Amino acid sequence: MSLRLSTVILPHRRWHEGGRSTWTRAEQLGFHTAYTYDHLSWRSFRDGPWFGAVPTLTAAAAVTERLRLGTLVTSPNFRHPVTLAKELISLDDISGGRITLGIGAGGTGFDATALGQEPWTPRERADRFGEFLPLLDRLLTEDAVSYEGDFYSAHEARNIPGCVQRPRLPFAVAATGPRGLALAARHGQAWVTTGDPKLFESGTPEQSDRALRRQADRLADACAAIGREVGELDRVLLTGFTPERNRPLQSVDAFVDFAGRHQDLGFTELVVHWPIADSDFAADEKVFERIAMEAPAQLQR
Repeated sequence: MSLRLSTVILPHRRWHEGGRSTWTRAEQLGFHTAYTYDHLSWRSFRDGPWFGAVPTLTAAAAVTERLRLGTLVTSPNFRHPVTLAKELISLDDISGGRITLGIGAGGTGFDATALGQEPWTPRERADRFGEFLPLLDRLLTEDAVSYEGDFYSAHEARNIPGCVQRPRLPFAVAATGPRGLALAARHGQAWVTTGDPKLFESGTPEQSDRALRRQADRLADACAAIGREVGELDRVLLTGFTPERNRPLQSVDAFVDFAGRHQDLGFTELVVHWPIADSDFAADEKVFERIAMEAPAQLQR
């Protein structure tokens, strides 16, 4: 199976000052999907420009034709399933059915407190996600939904005509814990991981490979528990957060070695960050473009 190569474009540039050209260049380079982060702000970018994910993807849909588009990832931190469903149906329509929703339970970053709330504990995040995702699934597949839960409600919420993609746009569920993996198994068309965060600072590539294999095994167990074939789910690695960090982008050969290793682990899609100077995602743009154009052919199997 060939390995798909995708990119994530952070929404930090004004549309007419490099934002638009980045998305159109991603299509020209042949990336499978171009994602963006769905945050209100993020880490070291907090005090600089940062734009909304849904408007950015809407604009990207208008200037591209073939490139798939998506979030990586949306979370309940500042979203509600009812309003999110309406935005996603609209975005899927505008793009002609090219949207993938990357979605996860969220974390403890700036999004967790931006609306004035206290950050949720890991258990509270899992509880909310466990309600959020099934409700969103219903909202994207049913014309009218009523629901009363512990955290979210919907009263005769209408979502006509639904998604262009049927029965709905695909979910790429980010998860590593048992509850999240169970949700990925039940609702996902893809599973997303960044690896084991405990290994980022001082782990080795070999340790990372073993951790990823354990995560994949737990996903398989979650699928088996509901009678689903794990092979039905794509496996997506968002790179840059394993012990290798951004080093695979130093050369085509380095990337092919990295990608081939993860292809052997069963991953079907690798996502690389579009280069941003003076950041954790700094990389030589010419090398990055060579990787996009040359590496996929070397990974055909």
